[in-house]
Amino acid sequence: MITTFARDLRDALPQGGVLLGLDTGTKTIGVALCDAGWRFATAGKTIVRRKFTQDKGVLKDLIAERGVVGIVMGLPLNMDGSESPRSQGARAMAKNLEDIGLPILLWDERWTTQAAERAMIEQDFSRAKRAERIDSHAAALILQGAIDAMAGSAF
Repeated sequence: MITTFARDLRDALPQGGVLLGLDTGTKTIGVALCDAGWRFATAGKTIVRRKFTQDKGVLKDLIAERGVVGIVMGLPLNMDGSESPRSQGARAMAKNLEDIGLPILLWDERWTTQAAERAMIEQDFSRAKRAERIDSHAAALILQGAIDAMAGSAF
């Protein structure tokens, strides 16, 4: 199942469980995980992209290791909410991950990278550390937005 509605993911996983957040780019994939009760998301590692089959293998290993039950992927939309070529890339990646057998939520990621950068600057991260970790922090913001929506809204 691939959806853009948080309630669909919530309904597919009535018992909760660990979710994997992804911020996919052309060069890296930022990874985040949340607790099984969907209270907080934590930035994980950043995966340097290679061939898709290798990237998928890394993600499958992480899913097995952490007992992940669902995936939240960032969906890069234009500021007016319309889709862009990057949106189509995210949808294609979700389609290619669908055979893992986990429900996938595509979540609006507008402003997440900027918000992550701002937070990292406030925490006095060096430029080098920000560049190294920005994608995983953006993935955590994407995942946190989705779990907040699943906790109490009709999205």
